[in-house]
Amino acid sequence: MNFYDFKYPLANKQNYDFEQLKDKVVLIVNTASNCGFAPQFEGLEELYQKYKDKGFVILGFPCDQFNHQEPNSAEQAQQICKLNYGVTFPIFDKIEVNGKNTTELYQHLKSQHRGLIKTIPWNFTKFLIGKDGNVIKRYSPKVLPVSLENVIKEALE
Repeated sequence: MNFYDFKYPLANKQNYDFEQLKDKVVLIVNTASNCGFAPQFEGLEELYQKYKDKGFVILGFPCDQFNHQEPNSAEQAQQICKLNYGVTFPIFDKIEVNGKNTTELYQHLKSQHRGLIKTIPWNFTKFLIGKDGNVIKRYSPKVLPVSLENVIKEALE
């Protein structure tokens, strides 16, 4: 299975086909609206607004596996992100990123980065996907969105 074979429901339960991401640069982030890293939503949205017309997409996946920091439904999480941080990039249904119920997408992403810790350490871990559908790099939750700008620009060229 490759990156473009995935389909996942958005927060509103409509299916999102990853086929539409071909030839785009994609940043995938596991999110939580009650996390101390939640202010990163602002930086993510700034990157999205700046580069979306050049083929850049951010996909947010709410996850409640870390200290119950996303207790809300996916639709509630999406509303919180929109109201508090102005988020307009796609927010998906809640997923699990570790353990026996890890979603297939995260199994795929983690398998592309051998040598790194297999588990996702916390909310706001980021995967940058190139136009070819392969992971360019995985970033820790502490990496601020603004610091990704140069690598995103490079990937878009």
